[in-house]
Amino acid sequence: MMKKTAHMSLFLASALILSYIESLIPFYFGIPGVKLGLANLAVLFALYRYGWREALLLNLMRILLAGFLFGNLFTIIYSLAGAIISFSVMCLLKQPDSFSILGVSIAGGVSHNIGQILVAYFVTKTAGVAFYLPVLLIAGIITGLLIGLAAREVLKYWNVRHDWL
Repeated sequence: MMKKTAHMSLFLASALILSYIESLIPFYFGIPGVKLGLANLAVLFALYRYGWREALLLNLMRILLAGFLFGNLFTIIYSLAGAIISFSVMCLLKQPDSFSILGVSIAGGVSHNIGQILVAYFVTKTAGVAFYLPVLLIAGIITGLLIGLAAREVLKYWNVRHDWL
């Protein structure tokens, strides 16, 4: 139990550090909402290491804390919308023998962007936000793939050296 608590604390601290680092990276392609999603590494680790309950708690805590520390209320709202949809999709696709961690991560990245577009539509009441969707879907595929590759490699090492803490 203490080992799990320590791991979850490290995941949360890592997610917050990655959120901060990401806020410093000038990653802008003229489309609002395009981000690398580095903090999702911690969520993937928790999902694959401990399960959906722990990963959900980590995800919610990460969004709220990062929003208060590095963002604002709109950051929290958009992040929560994307996270609810993407987390649900990732949990469904993670079922045994369904998808690899790469597929789960890519689906999470894409569905996160869909959730953010839905919130943008409801906030602005402008259907024009849908024009951002193709670029956000491509960005979700690319960033989801990169995060999935990183998570897969770290989890491979973790399974070999699982007693590092």
